[in-house]
Amino acid sequence: MIKNDEYFMGKAIEIAKKSRKDGNEPFGAILVKDYEIVMIGENKINTLCDPTHHAEIGLIRQFCLENNIFDLCKYILYTSCEPCVMCSGAMVWANLGKLVYSVSHDQLAEIAGSNIMISCSEVFEKSPNKPVVIEKVLNNEGLEVFDGYKF
Repeated sequence: MIKNDEYFMGKAIEIAKKSRKDGNEPFGAILVKDYEIVMIGENKINTLCDPTHHAEIGLIRQFCLENNIFDLCKYILYTSCEPCVMCSGAMVWANLGKLVYSVSHDQLAEIAGSNIMISCSEVFEKSPNKPVVIEKVLNNEGLEVFDGYKF
């Protein structure tokens, strides 16, 4: 099996489905280094009663703590949906090397009924630590996670 952006995004989307099944918001993320998954993260805002426990920020928080690092310049974060401002900010502070996402914030706004955030690119553009961003990988599969979902 070839481990490329589509492979890893498929894994992030699987985590988003699990998160939704577990009663949380349908978002999942994985952190990759040297073509190996080093950590997974899922949205747990409901199960942990923590509105900040998004898949991306929870993953960054846990990985950096467990590994006593805060420089993720050699890592790729795959996330089922474009990260919010809070998570994008965490990526800036962690000096993330690359971000790959499936569903864009504009698509999420259509699903949710409003534009609930600004793009991650807007957060990154003013930062000295700008991750490479790859958009809409497995976009149709990412959108399927939201079928019938109500925010």
